[in-house]
Parts: sequence; C-alpha cells; structure tokens
Amino acid sequence: MIHSNYQIPKKLTHYRQEIKRSKFLTWIAPVDSPAMAKQWIQSLRKEYPDARHVCWAYIAGAPNTSFKSMSDDGEPSGTAGKPMLNVLEHSGVGDIATVVVRYFGGIKLGTGGLARAYSSSVSEAMKQTNFVIKVAMETLYLRFSYADEAQVRYLLSDEQGRVVNVQYSDSVSMSCCLPINSIVSFRQRLGIHIVVENNDK
Repeated sequence: MIHSNYQIPKKLTHYRQEIKRSKFLTWIAPVDSPAMAKQWIQSLRKEYPDARHVCWAYIAGAPNTSFKSMSDDGEPSGTAGKPMLNVLEHSGVGDIATVVVRYFGGIKLGTGGLARAYSSSVSEAMKQTNFVIKVAMETLYLRFSYADEAQVRYLLSDEQGRVVNVQYSDSVSMSCCLPINSIVSFRQRLGIHIVVENNDK
C-alpha cells in the first residue's frame, strides 16, 4: 500500500548524447506497472531494430516498491542497467521507466566508461523531465443503508475520492478510493451508523 505522495514523470522525455562516436538515445516515460513498462520497452526495440543495445530500467510503483527491474541487453554485466536503475532509485521518483538505445561508434569505452555513459544519459534526461505529484490513495470498504447512499457519494466526491465498486443486498456495500490525507476527515464525516470494514488488503 502507498503511504505518501510521490513524483512521477508528467510525459515522455527524450535526450541524446554522443560519446566517442557512440550515440546514446535516452527516453524517460511514466509507467504504472511492470507490464506497462515492458510493453513500452518492447515498442522501442521494434522502433530501433538495428541498434546494438537497448538497455533499460524501471520502477513500477512508489519509489520504494519492489517492482523494479533492469537489463544490460548484451553490454558487460553491471555497466548499463544497474547504473540506469541507480539514477532512478536516487531520484525519489516512482512510476518511471528509462530506455537507452546505443549505436556503437567503433571506439570501445571500457566498463567504467560504459557505466558513466549510461548513468549520465539517464541523469541528463531526468534534468529535462517534468514531474507531477501522484496522490497516494487508500481503499476503504463501507457498508450502509440505502438511505445513506446519496450522502456517502457526496462526501466521497467532496474528499476527492471515487467509487470502485458497489453491491446491493439488504444493505449497500461499497469499495472506494480516497487520498491518504483525506481518510481521517472522511471517516469523521461519515457518521457512526456507517460501517467502515477491514481495509487491510
């Protein structure tokens, strides 16, 4: 569960640099899942089929999530994906992926040179990236009478929340998402006759 707001890329960013005749084409993109990151990486592979290496790294979630990965894509181990991911991890940004497409220029950079090249490519691209704040959300599960539904929906909207799912039986069962910093206020405004069920999910 996300417990605080964090920055994410606002949109796709592109940066290009040349080091000893090797061209490094770099992109930063917003992604909200590993599947989305992999799909985007694959689309760049198809767009640059003649590139020697298509290296990548991503953090799919909050900055401290375990949903992160990287690839050297044929470069010496630890010289591309790891330096790229390291830049992302130290940025404090989440929901972010980066790809560096390399066209070899005929001059070998060495392992240290490669690591610096991939790291600087991502660092420079990050400097040109605009970021926005992603508001952390938490899910609540409510149960209440039919007569209270209009009031619950009003309060939810007023607290910048949204309905996820509703089921009707002898009462109304609703799952909803609210910004973390609105949870306390929302609970206080609901009233004691509306049940907030276990939300540790």
